[in-house]
Amino acid sequence: MNQLTSSTTDAMLDIPKRGMPVTIITGFLGSGKTTLLNQILKNKQDLKVAVLVNEFGDINIDSQLLVSVDQDMVELSNGCICCTINDGLVDAVYRVLEREDRIDYLVIETTGIADPLPIILTFLGTELRDLTSIDSILTVVDAETFNQEHFQSEAALKQLTYADIIILNKTDLVTSEKLAELEDYIHEIKIGAKILHSNFGQVPLPLILDVGLTPINDYAHKSKHDHHGDHHYHDEHHHYHHHSDHLENDGFVSVSFQSDRPFDVHKFESFINEHMPQNVFRAKGILWFSDSELRHIFQLSGPRYNLVADEWHNPQKNQLVFIGKKLVADQIHSQLQECLV
Repeated sequence: MNQLTSSTTDAMLDIPKRGMPVTIITGFLGSGKTTLLNQILKNKQDLKVAVLVNEFGDINIDSQLLVSVDQDMVELSNGCICCTINDGLVDAVYRVLEREDRIDYLVIETTGIADPLPIILTFLGTELRDLTSIDSILTVVDAETFNQEHFQSEAALKQLTYADIIILNKTDLVTSEKLAELEDYIHEIKIGAKILHSNFGQVPLPLILDVGLTPINDYAHKSKHDHHGDHHYHDEHHHYHHHSDHLENDGFVSVSFQSDRPFDVHKFESFINEHMPQNVFRAKGILWFSDSELRHIFQLSGPRYNLVADEWHNPQKNQLVFIGKKLVADQIHSQLQECLV
């Protein structure tokens, strides 16, 4: 009995020392990171979760869950907090740490072309190492569109290499044979990879949160011997926020389009299905169609796209972003201009 009491006390003492656990969600463009994040935000285990994202626009936060919106932070009635990484990763983490209310987990969603290593080293190579503890790196993979050509992107390869758990998402869209091939291929890249299957990012939270899988000592050794020192990590998390640098380094470009005029829905569909460059990997945006009073949230990943209609909350306009390789901005802009009414 005394031994049990002693070990229980030790465990309680260890909890504050290890700091707030951090889960990093990464994955290639359109793999389903935000869908997984939304599953975590449903928060069925009554956990208090803080989430760092690049933008709120991707997160499907039900209006009835909102408690308050304060600049770059959203507070939800189920105990979750969302914060954008507008001022850099370290600053965003501090905004969460400085809150008075208890938080059980911090979850970070990276961009689709982010290399996870600089983010990991930001936690281990700065003062955050004493305040937080990286729990796991989750890499989401689109089981349908994933192929070896993804590794023309160094970031996509590193996302698998540094993963503690690889979530094969959208498994309902592929055969069991393709899944087996995928798993074999992933095991070649990362020996002993821990792989989970999911549809719509549905994974039991106990399998991905508080699992303690990240080999901290391996990274700590790397961070101590990195000759750039702490300044290197601040540069890296700065580039993580301004991720166009990552895009260009990896051969990707981002093309944005805005207009205060609506699209003709038929012309826009014709552009997407027949004229859009084949090397667009990902696209998303808010669309305004001339024959509809609703706004349409547009998501494209590989060969698939979908439109979800809801109410306008801001002045009507079109906002689109395309991510791909060797895209010609002027060409895309002129094609989209022709779709306007």
